[in-house]
Amino acid sequence: MRLVQFQDAGNRRIGVELKENGDIVDLCKANPNIPNDMRSFIEGGNAMLSAAKSVVDGGGSILKRDTVKVVAPIYNPDKVLCIGMNYTDHCIEQNAPVPEVPVIFNKFPSCIIGPTDDLEYPEETKELDWEVELTIVVGKDAKKVSESEAMDYIFGYTVAHDVSARDWQLKPGCNGGQWVIGKAMDGFCPLGPAIVTKEALSDPHNLGLRCKVNGVTKQDSSTNQLIHKSAACIAFVSRFMTLKAGDLILTGTPPGVGVFRKPQEFLKKGDVVECEIDEIGKVVNKIV
Repeated sequence: MRLVQFQDAGNRRIGVELKENGDIVDLCKANPNIPNDMRSFIEGGNAMLSAAKSVVDGGGSILKRDTVKVVAPIYNPDKVLCIGMNYTDHCIEQNAPVPEVPVIFNKFPSCIIGPTDDLEYPEETKELDWEVELTIVVGKDAKKVSESEAMDYIFGYTVAHDVSARDWQLKPGCNGGQWVIGKAMDGFCPLGPAIVTKEALSDPHNLGLRCKVNGVTKQDSSTNQLIHKSAACIAFVSRFMTLKAGDLILTGTPPGVGVFRKPQEFLKKGDVVECEIDEIGKVVNKIV
């Protein structure tokens, strides 16, 4: 199932894409018991999924895609967590050791923008960079979950662009070596377009993912290159904090980011960035 949030006449509701970039079944119109925000829908568990399936099977309440605006699939997660250096070849390109355990940092819900929204270039940075990332959407509360059970706690997956201000993230002595400012400025998490339930994917750990800037491919890899895969990430994070339904975990980026290119490349106003993952979709954002 491909779940989206969309705006229609100024109202935000939840729907199901009949196919990637296809028409949308308006779940909330068809069933008033279905909430109009994704976090509440996910918190409803299997009952909400069953209700959504019934609406889709009923064949009604279909909206033409070009009559609505698809927005980020969730705006209010409790946590937006990220896994750093989670592709071996990305570690190699920056001459860094492969982490034995997941490297955790965070963004905030205020970073989230929609899959086609403009991304404002912050005046505080001169080194804006791209990162395409497979993103886990947590399905239910998880605390001290074993790796063997962890996939049961995953609702689905979406696409994120982990926008990064490298001068605030990586320069020696900048902000005490902490990453959060360089990773969590407003708008630094374009997200979407859909949350695809894990059962609807052939294999979340064997999907092509790529990033293009102005149509030129900068990153091109597969999630089969992930070091710490979904279950390992859920198990590790839940040792230290309770994951909540709707929480996001960005799982890391493959090689090809601008800061490690020779010469370095950074985004500028007017650039268009496409972050795409097979079977899920893509976010396309213009830098303004």
